Amino acid sequence: MLCFLLITCMTFSLLGFIIGIVSDNFEQLNIVPMLIITPLVFLGGSFYTIEMLPPFWQNFALLNPIVYLISGFRWSFFGVGDVPIFTSIIFMLIFTSICISIIGYIFKTGYKIRN
Repeated sequence: MLCFLLITCMTFSLLGFIIGIVSDNFEQLNIVPMLIITPLVFLGGSFYTIEMLPPFWQNFALLNPIVYLISGFRWSFFGVGDVPIFTSIIFMLIFTSICISIIGYIFKTGYKIRN
């Protein structure tokens, strides 16, 4: 559980940093949590297992990184999850690596960073 907690904190902090750099004003800053992150959380199996979905939507839900996060926490609390625990860890580390790569690119190019 501590592994997932640390990965979750780091990933969402990095994602928030990316959103903060890319946004020009407060309205743009709120678009991503409101229109992207909130639906991903609700569609990620936080209130239900993805096994309750029809087969097409089960496969579609596996594209959602929040599914792996929730499945990892569900596994750490109850011992069962929608996807295997190692798959959850790998996908969360991939998502964290993508965020770190984007931030590395932002720092390397100086995109929207003021002097």
